Amino acid sequence: MSEIEEIKKRYGRRKTTAVKTVYSYFNTGNLFIVQERQRKILGLLKQKGFESLGDKAILDVGCGNGGWMRDFAQWGAKPESLFGVDLLEERIEEARRLSPNMSFTCASAEKMGFGNATFDLVIASTCFTSIFDGAMKGGIAKEILRVLKKDGLILWYDFRYNNPWNPDVKGIKKPEIIELFRDCEYDFKSVTLAPPIVRFLAPISCLACELLATIPFLKTHYLAVIRKKNK
Repeated sequence: MSEIEEIKKRYGRRKTTAVKTVYSYFNTGNLFIVQERQRKILGLLKQKGFESLGDKAILDVGCGNGGWMRDFAQWGAKPESLFGVDLLEERIEEARRLSPNMSFTCASAEKMGFGNATFDLVIASTCFTSIFDGAMKGGIAKEILRVLKKDGLILWYDFRYNNPWNPDVKGIKKPEIIELFRDCEYDFKSVTLAPPIVRFLAPISCLACELLATIPFLKTHYLAVIRKKNK
């Protein structure tokens, strides 16, 4: 079975009512995770000089139903400058239904069909940890760098640890990320308090979650900005 077919199977196993409940905005734990991540992203983009998004072309690789694109539209990006690519047709169909003023394509991220140096910002969020084949990871990273402008940014958000409750994802450490995106500059942040802790504790005390989120080893994801080196 090809890696593409395996990826489709992995995502197919996540289609349960329980999963939808976990990722609902009405779930206090998920809301805490989302809001903390958004604060960190906005702070990092501002630090890198990307606080004005109105003139930026943005691509989300593994876009799902387009949730990140709708966030960026709220933050000032123009809908017509927002593009998403995903392997799963049903996710693309939902993204088009929810955001008809944005552009979504069903395709493998190894061959996205965009011109060289098209995008100011490319997002890779919880995408690479669902890919187990090293050659495919490398091909996607190469394609991201191809479509990224010389002074553009890659915004990375993904697991740094394996999830013992989900064998369909594999955490990615800094050395592997650096190997995927060679000859770049990197700014890594550890973020997101371990979701099982948040889901249990947030309905009781968000303050306790805030305090625990200051402990580095309890943070399960990397949020990183990756930029090509100026040569």
